[in-house]
Amino acid sequence: MRVVVKVGTSTLAHATGKLNIRRTSELCRVLSDLKNEGDEIILVSSGAIGMGVGKLALAEKPKDIPTKQAAAAVGQCELMYTYDRLFTEYHHTVAQILLTGADFHAPDRHENFTNTINRLLELGVLPIINENDTIATDEIKVGDNDTLSALVAVSVKADLLVILSDVDGLYSSNPRSDENAKLIERVYDITDEMIKQAGGAGSTLGTGGMLTKLQAAKICMSAGCDMAIANGKYPVLLYDALAGNASGFTRFYAKK
Repeated sequence: MRVVVKVGTSTLAHATGKLNIRRTSELCRVLSDLKNEGDEIILVSSGAIGMGVGKLALAEKPKDIPTKQAAAAVGQCELMYTYDRLFTEYHHTVAQILLTGADFHAPDRHENFTNTINRLLELGVLPIINENDTIATDEIKVGDNDTLSALVAVSVKADLLVILSDVDGLYSSNPRSDENAKLIERVYDITDEMIKQAGGAGSTLGTGGMLTKLQAAKICMSAGCDMAIANGKYPVLLYDALAGNASGFTRFYAKK
């Protein structure tokens, strides 16, 4: 299978912005094992600004654009160093690709991107993608990595997108405020009611929320790509997701 895995800041980092070593190590171990099985893995990773906040010892995520971009520049180095070190332990080579919205909208740039990523996969490399937060502006940015991962999945004709988040999946209501909320494990159509119930960003360091995940699912489903939302605390759920299961997380089924 060709699989895109998106991991959010809340999975990679503690609330302090410092790296969650145990969880990130487990994620890289599982992804390496899936590659060893023969799957093609593309990782879309948030975390540059969050890790930059930690490395710069800032009290909180910056609100002004220059400081956000400075934090991204510092944090992206830390992020890729960490991935390179962890994947090298399992004898896998990684590559960094930083994108903006223009790389999807301009035909020549989009072709260059898809040609590069296809060649990397042919060479057995694990591409790691993030938005180029250091230079992105309102005019050219994608805005969030849930949408970015869906655009990547469609561009590379992936079989599956898995978004690892800080929740188990899509619920019937907000599980943080409603103890009777139930996990919806199978979704075949995204309704207006689901969109209406979706809230904002779930963590102080992240930018996404359930709304961006539902929007990503719509992009994937309409293009024939399944999508899953699973809890990033448990990277082993990736085995079930790739096996076609839908238990303990939410799976969105593509329109065939």
